[in-house]
Amino acid sequence: MAVAEAQLYAKVSNKHQGRSTSALLEPLLAKGFPAHIAQKALVATGQKTIEDAVKWLHSHCNDPTLDDPIPQEYALYLCPTGRLHSRLQDFWKESKRQCGKNRAHEVFPHITLCDFFSCEDQKVELLYDVLKRVGDSFSQSFPPSISLTLHASPSYLGFFIDDGQANVLKEFAVAFSAEASALADCHVKPSLKQFHLTLAHKFYPHHQKTLEQLAKCINPGEPCQWVAALYSRDMRFVYYQRLRALFQYKPQNIDELMINAGDLIYVNPAQQGDASEGWVIGTSHRTGCRGFLPENYTEKAHESDTWVRHREYVFGTASRSFTKTEKEPNVKLNGEAPNLSVSRSATDVLSLQNAALRRGVLVMHHGERVDQVFGKSWLQQCLTADGKYYRADLNFPSSLPRQKGSMQHFECDPPLSCCGIFQSRLIGEALLDQEVTVSYVYSSPALRCVQTAQHVLQGLKLNPKVRIRVEPGLFEWTRWEASRAIPNFMTVAELVEASYNIDTSYRVNFPLSSLVPSESYEDYVSRSSAVIKQITTACPSKGVILIVGHGSSLASLTRALAGLPSTDGGDFAQMVRKIPSLGMCFCEEQKEENKWQMVNPPVKTLTHGANAAFNWRNTILED
Repeated sequence: MAVAEAQLYAKVSNKHQGRSTSALLEPLLAKGFPAHIAQKALVATGQKTIEDAVKWLHSHCNDPTLDDPIPQEYALYLCPTGRLHSRLQDFWKESKRQCGKNRAHEVFPHITLCDFFSCEDQKVELLYDVLKRVGDSFSQSFPPSISLTLHASPSYLGFFIDDGQANVLKEFAVAFSAEASALADCHVKPSLKQFHLTLAHKFYPHHQKTLEQLAKCINPGEPCQWVAALYSRDMRFVYYQRLRALFQYKPQNIDELMINAGDLIYVNPAQQGDASEGWVIGTSHRTGCRGFLPENYTEKAHESDTWVRHREYVFGTASRSFTKTEKEPNVKLNGEAPNLSVSRSATDVLSLQNAALRRGVLVMHHGERVDQVFGKSWLQQCLTADGKYYRADLNFPSSLPRQKGSMQHFECDPPLSCCGIFQSRLIGEALLDQEVTVSYVYSSPALRCVQTAQHVLQGLKLNPKVRIRVEPGLFEWTRWEASRAIPNFMTVAELVEASYNIDTSYRVNFPLSSLVPSESYEDYVSRSSAVIKQITTACPSKGVILIVGHGSSLASLTRALAGLPSTDGGDFAQMVRKIPSLGMCFCEEQKEENKWQMVNPPVKTLTHGANAAFNWRNTILED
């Protein structure tokens, strides 16, 4: 055990072990969980629901540190909500895009009232009581609005708080610290420095002017309701990096870590000496297990992504109302239990009903293409001596559609594999299960995209009610797929003859003749922006517009539709490589605000493993 960890264990073990009651603890004890482990689960999930705690316990069943007595660390932040919070988030995104990530991006917008302190698991509820009691005592004196003044230096940019109002905040922080220290037997220090809300920190000096210009676009007088919120973090991983898993990884060896897409991983840069190139050693935030994982399955996450929000006190409202969020469905308001009369299922139904009243655009990457499995020379593996096609593997399509000219055209315009067909139909069935109303379908002219659209429609049971509009403007960035010549795509007439459900009356926005080989990235982005605007204009009816395109389509179409700047050309290829077959992005129209917003797709992602070719002679009879 490292010296620092040994000291941490000793410090914790020597503390007085008290106990407070919890309405959530008794049901966990009744299920047979030991008290100290049940309390750890409640604290780790923000003491929201028994279900959350039980799920955490099941996820951590193999956590080697489950019995360790190390508590969480807590901090009290004053956080803006409402329109000011939205403007600050816009600044966060735009400053990151224009100037890259700085230290401020690690945490959400906040004013620090009390910095991190440790508190034993069984005494955390006392912190909630203190927050409510102190909040109530300051509710009348708390300023109805907080004056923010922009301050800039070569390494810092942020808002300073007016002295008179800052004094009230300091008094609130001092009162909370004193009561929490006395009641919960923990050492809480109030922040006594100049109160501030950081916008950027530790950035390159040459970015200062750009950041200042962006900051001046924020109106600090925007309507805002301030919330004193209690957050916790795992003190063992304070100085670790955070990674987020992009894909599922199933261990091939005993020392590897199982991860699911979305998992957060703690990685200590100082402990990577034993990892091979392309691998890291990490600890899963979801399971507590440790092991090796492929680094290219992850992306960097923010420090606060692993924090847990516990309780909050809302200032500046007589009703003290609290709006639940998806991540925090049962957070107490000002220390009081919420009204649970509306079930989650009812909330989901209402959400789906509201979504049905809006237009949506679902951009989908095509299914598994045959050359993705068998390589660029796949066609040579399937041709007899006299040039006829035959199925050399069960994942090859049973036949190829008829096309004028040479069969070699399929090398540049490959079809789906059989697994790709199955994937597409499965996604269609999932959309049907979620009662997604698809009103229009557009497809790139690439055969694999048309086939994907066809089989998604079959899964949706919309063949032939909704027909596929083949739009050449949706084709891939030609620098990748057509650096020398545009592929000889099947014509609309050939697709119809091959029994594809094509809308023959559709008039394209970009004729095939307008596609040029090896176009620039700027031209591709411009083409994508134009075609998505033309598509949404041509489809005024409510419901979902399904667009089947390429991996690059997910970024180029949705970002343009949502009014976001295009991805930097240097990062574009790396991002697209991470998009799997049938990867999806969903945009929902916010008609009242005259804009489109990216939201979660209506169905889950499709994840599966590889299945290599098998030769029984070479394997079973091998000496």
